[in-house]
Amino acid sequence: MPEVDAAALRLLREDLVAVSRRGYERGLVPGVSGNNSLRVPGTDRVLIKASGGCMGEMDISDTVLMSLDGEVLDQGRVPSKEWRWHLALYRARPEVGGIAHLHPPHSVAFAVANRPVPLVHTAGRGHLRRVAAVDLFPAGSAELADAVVSAFSDPEVHGAVLREHGTITVGPDIRAAHYRTEYLDDCARVALLAARIQGTDPNSLPLAVDTAPLAEVTG
Repeated sequence: MPEVDAAALRLLREDLVAVSRRGYERGLVPGVSGNNSLRVPGTDRVLIKASGGCMGEMDISDTVLMSLDGEVLDQGRVPSKEWRWHLALYRARPEVGGIAHLHPPHSVAFAVANRPVPLVHTAGRGHLRRVAAVDLFPAGSAELADAVVSAFSDPEVHGAVLREHGTITVGPDIRAAHYRTEYLDDCARVALLAARIQGTDPNSLPLAVDTAPLAEVTG
C-alpha cells in the first residue's frame, strides 16, 4: 500500500474538520457526541474524529489516522469509541468513502419512538434510497459493530437510524455522507409537520406514487 502524501492528508483532515463543524453548527449533534470519518483514497487508511472532543470545536489535531485493521497510526491520539463499526463498514462497503454519525433531533425522535423515518420527499428518496434500523447496543461495542454492518449489507441502504441513539449515513465522500444526514433529518421534520396538518401518524401519510425516485440525483 503506498504511503499517504502529507499535503494530501492534511487537506483530508481539514475537510473532516469542516464537515464535522457544519454538523454541530446546524444543530445536528450536541456536546461531544457524534463521530465522522473518511477513507483516504487509494489506501487502507481512515481518518476519524478523536475521542471526547466537540465537533464544533474540532481542529486537525482532533483527527486520528487508522488502518482498516484497527491500528492507530497517529501516535498519542485516541480515536472515537465507535471506530469498530466505522472500519467494519469501510471493509464491507468498498464504495463508501465517508461516514457521518450524528444525532439529528427529528430523526432521533423517530428512533426513540422506535419508528422508521419515512422518506416523504423526492430528495430524501433520491439521496438515501433506503434507511435501515439498528437496535440499541452499547456505544463502541462489538455487538453494535455487527448490527451496523448487517444493516448496511444491502448496498441500496445509505442511512440507518440507531434506536435511542442517532443516525449513520454513508457516501462516496464525507460531504455526501453528511448531506444525506441533512436529507434524513429533513424528511423526519417534514413528516412530523405534514402529519400534524393531516391529523395522522407520520408513517401513515398518503404519499404520491414516485415514478422516478432517482430523478433528484440523476436528472
